[in-house]
Amino acid sequence: MTGLSVVAALCLPIGACGGKKPQAPAPTPVVGVYTVVAKPLALYTELPGRTSPYQTADVRPQIDGLVMKRVFREGSTVKAFAPLYQIDPVAYQALYDNSIASLASAQANLVTANLLVARYRDLVTINAISRQTNDNAIATAQQAAAAVDEAKAAVRSAGINLQRTLITAPIAGRIGRSTVTVGALVASNQTTALSTIQQMDPMFVDVTETIAQLLQLKREFPQGSLSTGGASPVSVRLVLEDGSAYPIPGRLEFSDVTVDQTTGSVTLRIAFANPNDDLLPGMYVRAILQEGVRQEAILVPQQGITHDATGAATALVLGTDQKVELRKLALNRAIGNQWLVDSGLKPGERVIVDGLQGVKPGVQATVGVAAAPAAMDGDATGKIAAVTPGR
Repeated sequence: MTGLSVVAALCLPIGACGGKKPQAPAPTPVVGVYTVVAKPLALYTELPGRTSPYQTADVRPQIDGLVMKRVFREGSTVKAFAPLYQIDPVAYQALYDNSIASLASAQANLVTANLLVARYRDLVTINAISRQTNDNAIATAQQAAAAVDEAKAAVRSAGINLQRTLITAPIAGRIGRSTVTVGALVASNQTTALSTIQQMDPMFVDVTETIAQLLQLKREFPQGSLSTGGASPVSVRLVLEDGSAYPIPGRLEFSDVTVDQTTGSVTLRIAFANPNDDLLPGMYVRAILQEGVRQEAILVPQQGITHDATGAATALVLGTDQKVELRKLALNRAIGNQWLVDSGLKPGERVIVDGLQGVKPGVQATVGVAAAPAAMDGDATGKIAAVTPGR
């Protein structure tokens, strides 16, 4: 063996001894999971709106004249047909008296005409007068009767105008400031109202709801995913501008039948009892409308939900074989720190909410800490309440 071969032979075992050792397997990642549960969930929608009075009526004069008296206190509550203003009635009283006299004169003429007709009735039968004379007498009596009817109508018209000198409240409610004072000249065709009365009990609240949301509700109720929960179909609560809750619940009066083409929404009108006048016209409020109760609602902590490059919601689920699975979800809305899931998860499945950075689909994982469901506020029925902010 040559010297080179000896060196090579000696180097072989040395090279074999200097090889890398096999790497130890990576430890199994430890994750925190949330076990999916299904619970009844009362769904609410919060919508901004403004209050408006139940009825509004402008107080206007129906005749011309001078205001002699104002018999109400501005800002007070008035009853229907209560006196408000007195217009000078002297000229209208004279017209009424004149119409009474004209009626009496017409009635006297009718009596004379009827007597003449009765007298001519016998004379015409014996040809003591001509038939033309008898016909003229009958026509005169008919004209006298028409004159009586005309005079009666004039009396009624004059009486109505005389009554209108006293302006009364068309509705009951709170009356505002007066735009005229004693001595002011008013006219029946003036554009400015003397005052305005607003009926504030009940009070309306007008809000707008997107047509997309209404269509979704119409689909969910027949499918059974939403129910009324044994209560009225629409329960409405009110939050005032300072954040306080209005103590009296409201009722939905109507939903507009026309969609606003610029906003894609419809108007909802809600009525609230207002016995203490706590609600005033024009107030900004937030109405919380009950959409219904989802009997099998699934809520998942938001930290367990991610979105892929296309924007689709996904979650990592730990299967019964301890393998991680990627699951695509359909989300409904965010409720506090949780997502309401429409599809993609079932009760009992475990969603990974902690340790997401160390796992990927297909790997084995072990459970460290199980996350407890987040606390939710209960509604009046004891069900979990979910509120969607106004759109």
